[in-house]
Amino acid sequence: MKAVLVCTSVSHGNTKRIADVMGHVLSARVVTPDQIDPGELADYDLVGFGSGIFLGAFHTQLREFVESLPQEQRRKAFVFATSGFPEARFQRFSRPLVKLLEQKGFEVTGTFSCRALDTFAPFKPFGGIKKNRPNGADLAAARTFAERLRAHIAA
Repeated sequence: MKAVLVCTSVSHGNTKRIADVMGHVLSARVVTPDQIDPGELADYDLVGFGSGIFLGAFHTQLREFVESLPQEQRRKAFVFATSGFPEARFQRFSRPLVKLLEQKGFEVTGTFSCRALDTFAPFKPFGGIKKNRPNGADLAAARTFAERLRAHIAA
């Protein structure tokens, strides 16, 4: 299985830490959207797309990258994110990106999110929220998620 993770991690490196753990399990490169040509994605069996969550949405750079992809039949994908707040059941922040990926021809096989340090404006004077996250348990959960993906794709 050939995999790549397209990741935008700009604030504290939280999402990159998660991507690196998943990338290790999947033997995948971790790249930013500007480090990979969209045409290269056809060479991969599995593509991960991830970023931190900003005001309830994935980072603009990642969303614009996915929006720029042509519609065509593709292989499998997954979505991952880090956020200071949990993903609400009634309004999942992963849903819009999943729908967009499906419109672009990907079969989305799963989503992963975990809490992470967030220094958004009102929390900045107090040092942010969810300090020391992602922690060891979050990284272990990311590893387990990637192991399940690997097993599912290989099956």
